[in-house]
Amino acid sequence: MIHRPRRLRSTPIIRELVAETRIHSDMFIYPYFVVPGKNIVHGIDAMPGISHFSIDELLRNVEKGLKVGVNKVLLFGVGEEKTSDASSSFSDQSIVSTAVRALKKQFGDQLYVITDVCVCAYTTHGHCGILDGPHIHNDQSVEVLAKMALSHAQAGADMVAPSDMMDGRIGAMRTLMDANKQEHTAIMSYSIKFASAYYGPFREAADSAPQMGDRKSYQMDFRNGREAMREAMLDETEGADVLMVKPALAYMDVISKLRENTNLPVACYNVSGEYAMVKAAAAKGWIDEQRIVTETMHGFARAGANLIISYHTRDLLEKKWL
Repeated sequence: MIHRPRRLRSTPIIRELVAETRIHSDMFIYPYFVVPGKNIVHGIDAMPGISHFSIDELLRNVEKGLKVGVNKVLLFGVGEEKTSDASSSFSDQSIVSTAVRALKKQFGDQLYVITDVCVCAYTTHGHCGILDGPHIHNDQSVEVLAKMALSHAQAGADMVAPSDMMDGRIGAMRTLMDANKQEHTAIMSYSIKFASAYYGPFREAADSAPQMGDRKSYQMDFRNGREAMREAMLDETEGADVLMVKPALAYMDVISKLRENTNLPVACYNVSGEYAMVKAAAAKGWIDEQRIVTETMHGFARAGANLIISYHTRDLLEKKWL
């Protein structure tokens, strides 16, 4: 007897009927880069289609996005005062906290606002923590990061997303926020964030490249899958509500392993380098952008991601690629 699995691939209708993985608009989160000033929409060369926005322009752009279903955003602050102690990161007048208040005032519960919590854009040295000589002082860094998370929560953020990879920061944030009546604010932890070459364009977008050395002493070694599970399980124990893998494209095996090891929602971050490569190849006519993007998103979902952070989100929803 000949087995004929092609019978279930023979027409579009039957392929849709038996499809195992399906993606939908509710899965996607769109990142924004917010800068001080007014009337600013400044394109980022390394990330075609992505811009820096002042808060007034951010409000206009978000309003347009809501009309096509972009109702979950992740905010990054750019252009703040840089100091060795990153004190501007937790000011209640920081660009992120100010943007959160403006967004929640205008859109309320129509918009779910997530904020990135990391000090790399607020330090003179560009590292994700506080320097102690040539090293990152973990516990001093955690203290600052917890204050930053609290300031975002008090401004009205629905969720904070620590991306620093310091040990113990999830527990410290949860404790400080709960002690200040912010127990309703969720935490999406960058639990498994690899020291990756895929972040290149983001460094331009966030003005956050380290001035010396690299981030390999705190971001994960990309060779280590078992250690990745340890990191994620520690964050779950400390109180994270969502666990994230970053980058996504080269780490779908890690997404899959994480899905098998936790009952929490799993997020992945389709990062700037992944985005820029697709845009560059599409601009040359070498690939079909829509087909590449939708195939990649299904790959993330098939691996086990429930939430996908992607710079492609606006294209997916505005152009009805889903």
